[in-house]
Amino acid sequence: MRIFSRLKATKEEWAILSYYQRFESLIAFVLTVVIGLTILAALYRLTADVVLGLVRGALDPLDHQAFQKIFGEIMTLLIALEFNHTLQYVVKREQSIVQTKVVVLIALLAIVRKFIILDIHDISAGHLLGLAAVTLVLGVSYRLIREPT
Repeated sequence: MRIFSRLKATKEEWAILSYYQRFESLIAFVLTVVIGLTILAALYRLTADVVLGLVRGALDPLDHQAFQKIFGEIMTLLIALEFNHTLQYVVKREQSIVQTKVVVLIALLAIVRKFIILDIHDISAGHLLGLAAVTLVLGVSYRLIREPT
């Protein structure tokens, strides 16, 4: 029922929105649907891979590579969910654009995912140092732009 009340409110607000605001809302809605479908497909694939792998005995959850793969896919889903959550603010007209703070947070999640799936034996020291520097910069940036508590 909440969806119907939100649709009614959106219909009432639609008349007073500028053409650009309507365009922005429509694009955010379409992106939300596309990302939602992508999340569902990725969740299905992850669930099927894990369940079938465990049933068939092909997936050893204690194997380091299997662990990396599973948690890398889980982090990908979390990143997509956070991005979709951010778009909901635009669709609901609670904010007009995606906030920088959220973009930095999503970038931090992506870096964490990279660290999870990283094979430490196949990476150079310079590459690892670069990832560490990006993580530090994103962490400091997030700390500086977050709202004071």
